[in-house]
Amino acid sequence: MSDQGSKAPERRSALAKALGALPPGTQLVIGGTVLLGAASYVHLMAAGYSLGKPQMASVSLLWTILMSVGLGLFFPIEQELTRIVAARVVGGQGAGPVVRRILVVAAVVLAVLTVGMAVAARPLADTFFDGRRGMVAALAAAFVAMAAGNVTRGVLAGLNRFGAYGTQLAVDGALRIALAVGCALADVRSPLAFALVLTVAPLVAVVATLKPLRAGLTAGPPIGWGALGSGLAPLVASTLLSQVVVNAAVVSTQLLAPHDAALVAGLLNAVVLARVPLFVFGSLQASLLAGLASAAAVGDRAGFSKLLARTCGVVVVLGVAGGIPATILGPWLIQVLFKADDVLGSLDFLWMSAGTLCYMLAMVLGQALLVLHRHRLQLLGWALGTVGLVVTTLVPGAVATRVCLAYTMGSLAACACMVAAVWLTFLRRPPHVRSRADEAATPSMVDSL
Repeated sequence: MSDQGSKAPERRSALAKALGALPPGTQLVIGGTVLLGAASYVHLMAAGYSLGKPQMASVSLLWTILMSVGLGLFFPIEQELTRIVAARVVGGQGAGPVVRRILVVAAVVLAVLTVGMAVAARPLADTFFDGRRGMVAALAAAFVAMAAGNVTRGVLAGLNRFGAYGTQLAVDGALRIALAVGCALADVRSPLAFALVLTVAPLVAVVATLKPLRAGLTAGPPIGWGALGSGLAPLVASTLLSQVVVNAAVVSTQLLAPHDAALVAGLLNAVVLARVPLFVFGSLQASLLAGLASAAAVGDRAGFSKLLARTCGVVVVLGVAGGIPATILGPWLIQVLFKADDVLGSLDFLWMSAGTLCYMLAMVLGQALLVLHRHRLQLLGWALGTVGLVVTTLVPGAVATRVCLAYTMGSLAACACMVAAVWLTFLRRPPHVRSRADEAATPSMVDSL
């Protein structure tokens, strides 16, 4: 009896230690992130079993474009909001003026994007959606929903309101599951119905978390357009390139083999399966950025380095734990879960899993460069990654192998560049022991770099 009683606290302490290695607030976001990640699988599974191959290819391409262009444009807004709001919280300043200016930026980006899509609706529909202009409209609506979600989550993360952050993710995920399963049970055969799930669910989730958001919008000093744009512009470019690296496989296949709908749909299923660790990693990003920004704002070099190292360690574990089963079981799983054809092998999944690990490490190091105001070095890393992706894609060979290997080589190039950038700009410098006089004179670690 006593032995069992001693083992239980030991197990609990080990679990607590493992959770303590994650950035602060991560535990509150994990549940929502897991549910939203599961919703992506359920959504695509329901579409795969309900739609024919050409219709499923249209949904696959819409999902891929949304995850690449949408995240590339609006996730940087979330990141920059998180960084600035977290720094203001540490300094006792209100975030209201920052949020108002960011809303203007998001509205302008949305206006340019949607107007451009309206003008080019016909060629977009013919190239990606088998002539369905309704899918172009659904994509534009999904961009609006994504922008709303990223802006609100950026504020919530900066304010350390991770309970509301996780709630938004959970509501979004639960609604996606309910709507997708409902469409499947109702025997819906329209790709437009499955596409609209990506608009309705996130918008309802945003409305559900507006109250804690409004409570945190207090008055504070204004922020200039120049200060906002100097960080946001290179960050948008970096994120767009990073999304090209992680999502290019499906679009590249559509361009290289436009008549192979089975391969296009199968590759999306494979990409989603190999990126399981990325959905878990999503729960680290918001709290990681807030934690790094807070450590930098108070000049805590040791805390900054420790948080960065621990997160990289967690990412490696995630990548290996997800990559091994994906490599072994992936070709079989996409046929069982998504009704995909037998178009990919274990080697394709190995390249995708390796690419996912390198991609996650590059994302973590990119967060560090962002907090250190080294936006342009982050941009350089993703630019090199994109070059590696394009060069590998153009090498002769089987289309599936080329696009999977291109993901790995692009992610590896970006990761290598980020490692060098973080080392040269921060880690190789000896820690500076700050006296109280130093703290009064230089309150921010970033100012000394």
